[in-house]
Amino acid sequence: MKHDTEQACLDACTACAEACERCAAACLKEADVTTLARCIVLDLDCAAICRLAASYIAHGSESAASACVLCEDVCRRCADECGRHEHAHCRRCAKACLACAKACAAMSA
Repeated sequence: MKHDTEQACLDACTACAEACERCAAACLKEADVTTLARCIVLDLDCAAICRLAASYIAHGSESAASACVLCEDVCRRCADECGRHEHAHCRRCAKACLACAKACAAMSA
């Protein structure tokens, strides 16, 4: 069971990091980038912590659960911000962030 939880979290973190990076890149191409500044910053923060958490899980770090606690928090903030925007890339990102937050919560439990 533990291995399944770890693998699900690793997969969710990886997918979320990719979604966040795509969202940040797409936000930078939108007409009014200034309204998306917080979204872009949170996308980049979220991608970074997701990649860190995935790495910790992959190599069995004793700090994996702690990384997942922070990852869950950042993912929830990013999902909240992306959910405020109508762009399809923001909606996809918010969905990936919520899935990752859920997986991280299970991992850190």
